[in-house]
Amino acid sequence: MNVHFVVHEAFESPGAYETWVRERGYEASYSHVHAFDALPESVENIDLLVVLGGPQSPATTKEECPHFDAAAECDLILRAINANKAVIGVCLGSQLLGEALGAAHGHSPEKEIGKFPILLTEAGRANANVAHFGEVLEVGHWHNDMPGLTPDAKILAYSEGCPRQIVEYGELVYGFQCHMEFTAEVVEKLIAASGEELDAAVGRRFVQQPGELRGNDYEEMNLKLFGFLDGLVMQYQQQGNG
Repeated sequence: MNVHFVVHEAFESPGAYETWVRERGYEASYSHVHAFDALPESVENIDLLVVLGGPQSPATTKEECPHFDAAAECDLILRAINANKAVIGVCLGSQLLGEALGAAHGHSPEKEIGKFPILLTEAGRANANVAHFGEVLEVGHWHNDMPGLTPDAKILAYSEGCPRQIVEYGELVYGFQCHMEFTAEVVEKLIAASGEELDAAVGRRFVQQPGELRGNDYEEMNLKLFGFLDGLVMQYQQQGNG
């Protein structure tokens, strides 16, 4: 299995996804677009494409952020889907995934930063890859926006602050608005890069400040993520891939 990560910023690292890749003995490759790495020209050697988060939105232009090309990333995502690869979008990545499939992203009802519960929908409870999350699971969040929905999309989980936390776009294609990959190290990088954002959000319902963020335990959600990824890989391989 080769897992390819699209990394938008140095402080938005793959976190627990990398731990899973390492523990399973898989291969990892990267497009560090913040360092102006090129996106893959071909998806042939990619089994799982993971497009990570970032402070951008799908509407961010190259003039506003020279290292970010939303159209090129949407093209990569669509090529991977059409080649029957497994695809996961995280936060910004989930919004780009929806955009690639023709569903415009939207603004979340609430800004969420921290660790808060998500709740599985009926579709989520019926999905073999996420049913083990249980009806309620506390996970990481750091967002203002949320992914768009295609006609065939299924919302698998929501939170009190955001109605689209996990979206299934296809059998091998998932968008995670939430951040189940957070680790203490990842969160520390985000805190260091987000001082002004956190200061401006003091008092918001679903925003934790650095002391609370550092006090959260992210291990359980990481293990639940590993279970999801193992199930996704099994599906992918059952289709004669990998």
